[in-house]
Amino acid sequence: MPTTTTTLRPAAVCIVSGGLDSVCYAASLAENDGYDLYLLTFAYGQRAEREIERSRYFAKVLNAKDHKVADIGFMKSLYNKSNALTDSRQEISQEFSQSLVVPIRNAVFLTIAAAWAMSINAKVVAYGAHTGDALHYPDCRPAFVNTMTEALNTAESDSILSGLRQQIMILSPAVMGLDKSTLARTGYKILGDKIFHTWSCYSDGIKVDRDYLHCGRCESCINRKNAFTNAQIEDKTQYATENHAGHNNNKAK
Repeated sequence: MPTTTTTLRPAAVCIVSGGLDSVCYAASLAENDGYDLYLLTFAYGQRAEREIERSRYFAKVLNAKDHKVADIGFMKSLYNKSNALTDSRQEISQEFSQSLVVPIRNAVFLTIAAAWAMSINAKVVAYGAHTGDALHYPDCRPAFVNTMTEALNTAESDSILSGLRQQIMILSPAVMGLDKSTLARTGYKILGDKIFHTWSCYSDGIKVDRDYLHCGRCESCINRKNAFTNAQIEDKTQYATENHAGHNNNKAK
């Protein structure tokens, strides 16, 4: 009888918030690059807790091999008044502001993700930072990724040299030169209308009738709208500031 062989897919630990960027990038890694997904979501005291619920939904949609929600809520007390994403007393800006920067958030996330990756011998750690993020957020820039990759591999250099573990590689859309609209276009090809179940709003939503809708006003909601417009995708996200009864029409002309 002929011998059949099974090709093992490489594993990637993907940080997925439940937002547009991270979900689309995880979908691309699985569908286009052939990775098995191990998804990691952080509960770090963020105001937008609804994104955690969405991450669980997409773990099923993307057929993730595993999905862990890491509770690091104690970080909220450490962050204190440093940013508006964890401090509900602050107003959330409608455009970029330093108040939207959570101190070294991605460094914390990537360190924990790398610990999991090295524990299961996954070579790739991925997160959804794109080229637009790199403009304002230093922990989204390729230079940060290069430095972080070197530091994490150095931290396990002995076990890597012995063959017990393998080096990790950090991937992101920014490293690959991809912007938010390109991510949205790629994600839409894979996920279809499920893409509109992602949660981008910095708040936990505004209740309209029985539903919680994106606020439509914060910087993240505005960036989401622009991404769909630039990708020429009809935006079926419901925003509280627009049509409450039905879907928002934001189709590019």
